[in-house]
Formats: sequence, C-alpha cells, structure tokens
Amino acid sequence: MLLASNRNYRLLFSASAISNLGDGISALAFPWLATLITRDPGLIALVAFATRLPWLLFAIPAGVITDRVDRKMLMMRADLFRLLLTGAVIALILSVPSFPPESDAALYILALSALAFLLGTAEVLRDNAAQTALPSVVEKAQLEKANGQIWSIEQIMGSFVGPPLAGLLIAFAVPAPFAVDALTFGLAAWMIWCIAMPPRIAPARRSLWVETVEGARWVWAHKTILQLAIMLGLFNFAAIMATTILILYSQEILGLSAAGYGLLMTAGALGGVIGGLVSPAIATRLGRRLSLFVAMGVSTVHFFMIAVTATPVVVAFALFLEMLAALLWNVVTVSYRQRLIPDDLLGRVNSIYRFFGWGTMPLGALIGGWLVAWGEPDLGRDMALRLPYVVAGAITGLMLIYGLFRLRLA
Repeated sequence: MLLASNRNYRLLFSASAISNLGDGISALAFPWLATLITRDPGLIALVAFATRLPWLLFAIPAGVITDRVDRKMLMMRADLFRLLLTGAVIALILSVPSFPPESDAALYILALSALAFLLGTAEVLRDNAAQTALPSVVEKAQLEKANGQIWSIEQIMGSFVGPPLAGLLIAFAVPAPFAVDALTFGLAAWMIWCIAMPPRIAPARRSLWVETVEGARWVWAHKTILQLAIMLGLFNFAAIMATTILILYSQEILGLSAAGYGLLMTAGALGGVIGGLVSPAIATRLGRRLSLFVAMGVSTVHFFMIAVTATPVVVAFALFLEMLAALLWNVVTVSYRQRLIPDDLLGRVNSIYRFFGWGTMPLGALIGGWLVAWGEPDLGRDMALRLPYVVAGAITGLMLIYGLFRLRLA
C-alpha cells in the first residue's frame, strides 16, 4: 500500500504534525517566559533540565508500558494530559509579574519547572508509543520513506512554523502561545483516536523488572544498537548544552527579539525539512555507516561556527547544517532499529535506547547553564556564552573519531 493511500499512516502523520507544532511553540515560549522571570542562566537552565529529566527517569518504564497497553490509547491520553498541563501554565503566567524579585523568581521558576517536568513525562510516553506504532501501520520496505516524511513534517511544524508563530504570539500576549499549544494537543488526540490500529495480542504481563531485563539483554546482545544509543547520548548532551544557552546568546550577542529568535530557529527547521526529504536518498547513495559519519562531522563544524561568530546569518546557516545532519542521523538509525527489533520487544528496546540517547539531555541542560556561570567571572559574559559551543564541538569531534574506528553497521 502506498503511503498516500494509507489512511492510518495519514492520521498518524497528521497527529505528529499538529502535536509538534505545539512542541515548537513551547520550545520558544518556555525559555522566553523564563527570561521574563529571571536573567540567571542557572535558573533558566533549570527549566530545560526539568523538561528533559523524564527521559532519564522514565524512558525505560515507558517502554514496558508501551509493550503492555494499547499504543493508540496511550498516545491519545498523553496528548490530553499535555492539554491540561498547558492550561496550568497559562494560569501560572497570569499570576507572575514581569521580573519579580529574585527570591520570588526562584519560586516561579520552580513552579514552571514542575509543569515542564510533567509535560516532558507525557512526551516520553507519547513519543515512544508513536515510534513503536509506526511499523504497525506501514510496510517495512517503506520505513525510511515514512520516517523521513514524519521527521520532515515534525521539523516543519516544530521548528519552522512553531517558533516564529510563538514569537508573534508572545508579542501579542505572553499566554497566547500556550493557548494555541493546548489547542494543538487536543487536535492531535482526536486524530490519534480516529486511527484504526491493527489488532495486537499483548504479551502476558510479568514483573516490570523481568520485562525490562528482557529488553536489556536484547540490547546487550546487539552491540551496534548499544553503540548507537551511547553515541546519540553524547550528541544530545552536547546539543542540549548549547541549545539551553541559545536563548541568552541570541538576546545578548545577536541582539534578537522574540520574533527574531523565532526566525533564527526556522533556519534550523529548514535544514530539518530538507534533511528529512533527502536523507533516504543520501543513505542509499553513501550507505548507512558513511551517512552517520557525515552527520557527526557536520554537527561538529556547526558548533564551532556559532562559537566564533556574532552574526545572525552565520548562526542561522550553522543551525541549518546542524538540523540537516540530525535528520540524516535519525532517519538512518530509527529505520535500522525498526527493522531489526522484534515487535514484542520494540517498545522496551526503544525505551532503553532512548534512556541512553536522551537521558543525557537534562545533564547537558544543567551543565550548559553552569558553564556560563562558571566562566563569566574570568572570561566575561560574551565569552562565557560561547563556551558551551566550544565544549559541544569538542565532544562531537571526539565522537566522530571514535565512530571511524569502532562503529560497524550490519
């Protein structure tokens, strides 16, 4: 069946699109809201840390849950829960004065971080279920194409449309982007409800520990999957360390407004859109292994480009390259996993993979803020804001060297 005529795939694709529009709005609105409360990089990093912490805490249990329950209902309920949480964010905004005293600012940041943590927890469940459900609605021969299309639309909506729209909405009213965010989660839940998922026989339930160990043994027996997971963790650690500081970097070095920052992020989204469309062809032409080396090399270059410039156009081009490389990595590795992992283990193995690959992100967010705070007294504010990019470039460069010698894809 062609993807265009596959109703279930179209609904899953559309739900991913609208849900990621909400994620893209949040990606700008949350850190910008934090900067309206405080200028402390440590407190701002705390919000990013809270958003990503669920990937460290709940990625593995989410995999067991995904393999046990109806994946369609899990996705729908997660989106509805995010709708309710976004309403709570709006209530918090209405109670916060602009730039409150530092003692009060810390309390508001803690409340914002708690809501971000809960939203991140729902995202862990939803994203793991969505990625696990895809092989059930498309043929295996179409996985690269389907993943490429989904990654592309997620970039279009999450980074190309969402951030600039959030910038415009913030200029209109600070709660506005979160109101639109809530609407997108409601629409995504409705689309998931409309999917006719094929019947699936859930395995007999055993203890959480037994099921987790079963998935872990499979990963341990397939060393390439484990290598890719650890390498992704290093990449995401570096990327989030830099991304957490991008909001302050854009305001203080590039001099951008909320709308300008949103437009800057669309440059990265454009790279993601193009990357999602051309990555299947690149992977076919270069092969999976060489494609991953290209992705790591481009990522390394992009970090150093940002570290040495103060020009928005150069930063925009660097973000374009970074997202193109990220999409190439994702299309190759996700399709590789979906083919290799048995369906009854797919949720658990994906969750263990994401535990290693995404669990490093909250640590990267914290260390990004700490690097700036640590470097500012000796280096000055300007150089301190560049420091995370230098460290991130060094990490991905070392990862590339490791991959050249040790990574093998069957």
